[in-house]
Amino acid sequence: MTAVATQAAGATTQKGVDRGVMAVFAGLLLGSLVASLNMTLVAPALPTIVAELGGLADYSWVPISAMLASTIVVPIAGKLSDIYGRKPLYMTGIIVFAIGSALSGLAPNFWFLVFARFVQGAGMGFIMPLSQAIIGDIISPRERGKYQGMMGASFGLASIVGPAAGGFITEHFTWRWLFFVNLPVAVVTMVVIALYMHVPNERRKHAIDVWGSVTLSAGITCVLLATVWGGVQYPWSSWQIIGLYAAAAVLISTFVWVEMHAPEPVLPLRLWKSSIFTFSNIASVGVAMSMFGAIFFLPVFVQGVIGNSVTNSGAILVPMLVAMIVTSVLGGQFISRTGRYKVPILLGLLSMGAGFYLVSTFGVATTNQQAIEAMVLIGLGLGLTMQTYTLIVQNSVERIDMAVATSATQLSRSMGAAIGLAILGTILTQGMAIAMAKYLPPAALRQLQSAGGGATATAVFDPAQLAHLPPAIAAGIRHGLADALHPVFMAGLPIIAVSILVTLFIKELPLRQTVHVTAGRQVQRAPQKVSGGSDEAENSSLT
Repeated sequence: MTAVATQAAGATTQKGVDRGVMAVFAGLLLGSLVASLNMTLVAPALPTIVAELGGLADYSWVPISAMLASTIVVPIAGKLSDIYGRKPLYMTGIIVFAIGSALSGLAPNFWFLVFARFVQGAGMGFIMPLSQAIIGDIISPRERGKYQGMMGASFGLASIVGPAAGGFITEHFTWRWLFFVNLPVAVVTMVVIALYMHVPNERRKHAIDVWGSVTLSAGITCVLLATVWGGVQYPWSSWQIIGLYAAAAVLISTFVWVEMHAPEPVLPLRLWKSSIFTFSNIASVGVAMSMFGAIFFLPVFVQGVIGNSVTNSGAILVPMLVAMIVTSVLGGQFISRTGRYKVPILLGLLSMGAGFYLVSTFGVATTNQQAIEAMVLIGLGLGLTMQTYTLIVQNSVERIDMAVATSATQLSRSMGAAIGLAILGTILTQGMAIAMAKYLPPAALRQLQSAGGGATATAVFDPAQLAHLPPAIAAGIRHGLADALHPVFMAGLPIIAVSILVTLFIKELPLRQTVHVTAGRQVQRAPQKVSGGSDEAENSSLT
């Protein structure tokens, strides 16, 4: 065997981790902070943004554009980091994200904002998978649970501040500052990473799977476009929608063929032969669809139906995010102490299912307390599930597949979030047309529609419009929005049910207690599959 000398920021020992590893981890936590601010600051303000810029009929494109860009970038992020190193690519992600934030804050119209969010998503496509890959490099699977729990907690902690701060900024300043505040955080993150993150990478010759990346990205884009436009811009039976789905089928089939023949495929098909890898990624798709459905559509209900202000709608998300922090930390500690991860995941999915069941019963009579109770249940579940599927995948693959397997898991999340938002956004848009006609007189409906596409709904988010509406019309709009959101929340139940079902089939392997990269030590590793007795085999490889 050939000794491969690698040097990282620190080493995991039986007594804990040294300062080097903590410095690296601090940089990753700051990256997570940037990511969470991107999502949680903006979510409660989206109704206000579309009220000003227009585009409620295309509401879901604001988050979808970021998810689409992330989905395109994620598959190649891991491979590029193998060639150029984790740190340069991670820093590139921060810079691209900051540029996207600045452009978002300057957006003159709705579709420019969608483009700017696309740029933000491209940055996130580097940040998220590489942060998980770096953790996988320097911390053993057995210890990794509590550190990934802390990553989840940092997301939750920033998320607590984010919605309330986002609502306050939107109400007292302007929504544009929601994007500008990302810039100082990004600068601090860059400084910490440049000074303290030292994760050298063994430079090896690689071949970039260009055609695999192109066909996969184009196929996913066609699916999203068809799903968002179907029944809204074009009838489902139109040649445009059928053509997009047909193009997606051809492109994805081509992608599979390319992956079978590429020397270094962007998404090795052999990974899917592992039931652990396959079921974990399917479940990740479901969790992402549910999570982003809750984060982006619950504020619409709270503002549009219950009638809370932007600030209060942000604050009402706080209990969900506090619950997510608690179970993220406790779940990570439990996994690290026991080495068992399947029970926490199943409990988390059941809690999410209970929360979505309560949300599906919401109507115009729903109170803030009822909304909070449902959000807490969803948050408890998210804390137990969000990071754990990545841990399961990392524990089941070889070192050589660590980056690409982590990127594949992040890809599954991005696809789940993007496709989920597309489906749920389409359900909302189509439901609005039917529901508003049910509760509003034809004359009032025509008057609101003449003000521009989506005016019937943006009226409940815009105080200037709402003040000029008769009380009966405003109440009709709220009833219509509640009816339109009902099937959106109902859709979360079968999604979570599928995640529970596939999780039951995931084989629980013992978590390894060794790391792939250690500081100042030489590691000899022979290719081997992870099995129940892998700990002894790996311990014996340390020299």
